[in-house]
Amino acid sequence: MKTQQQHTRVYSCEFFPPKTPKGEERLHSERAKLAELGPAFFSVTFGAGGTTRSGTLKTVIETVEQTGIPAAPHLSCVDATRESLLELLEEYRQADVRQIVVLRGDLPEGTTSPGEFGHANELVRFIRQHYGDRFHLEVACYPEMHPEAPGPDTDLENFARKVQEGADSAITQYFYNADAYEDFVARCEARGIDLPIVPGIMPIVGYEQLMRFSDGCGADIPRWIRMRLKQYQDDTASLQAFGIEVVTALCERLLAAGAPGLHFYTLNRADPTSTIWRNLGLDRQVNRPRNAAQTRTAAGGA
Repeated sequence: MKTQQQHTRVYSCEFFPPKTPKGEERLHSERAKLAELGPAFFSVTFGAGGTTRSGTLKTVIETVEQTGIPAAPHLSCVDATRESLLELLEEYRQADVRQIVVLRGDLPEGTTSPGEFGHANELVRFIRQHYGDRFHLEVACYPEMHPEAPGPDTDLENFARKVQEGADSAITQYFYNADAYEDFVARCEARGIDLPIVPGIMPIVGYEQLMRFSDGCGADIPRWIRMRLKQYQDDTASLQAFGIEVVTALCERLLAAGAPGLHFYTLNRADPTSTIWRNLGLDRQVNRPRNAAQTRTAAGGA
């Protein structure tokens, strides 16, 4: 964890663009609560196949205007063409967006290839070729391995390629086993990869939803947590109290080990993240985005 301890800590939150007027009203309220925490930035998701492309851009602009906090749009490979990406990147440049989360994206059901860009490293390379260091580029990584990867070593090599092409920092898939994160960082260090690897944190707010998400993305839920959640599935107050306790303890361990911040997947719900945030005392810290020029590193020998 020595490499991670050297990076400035950054705390951030993620939400998704609303699809209905009611969703817009809810996001407006929840985003205002999250803004009170003072995150370094908000990230805004991008639907598979560009299904929320316009919503992402609109939400990014509104977020900056209404909160004064930088917003980082997700950018996906799925169904993207070079022309459409250049158009979108130019829109982000004109909107003074400084940070982008670059992903392959979830493949729509029945498809086997994203399109012109097969993997996130290709998209990172494309952005660097056309915009140089204009954008700080975040990428994803998977301490418990990407569900489509044939093995841990291949998964690590895939991550190394994204770093080699110019990623500035990384956000992990969520997990509930701190050992998995520490092992992944150790393997990155042995591989010569040195950039901020920020743990992705998923507050626990419901049983069935978490099971469904985790089964789909390959995030393991330790048996002791799964059994307690199952016990509480009809008792929302007890389940959420237990979830707050578990996730707060996880975050405390990660920060004690030297993690360079935390990234909360809020699911457009402010209260669970706000409670954990305040439990950790993060609301009493000055929180600033990273400078891409200061964090740019390479994957040694990649």
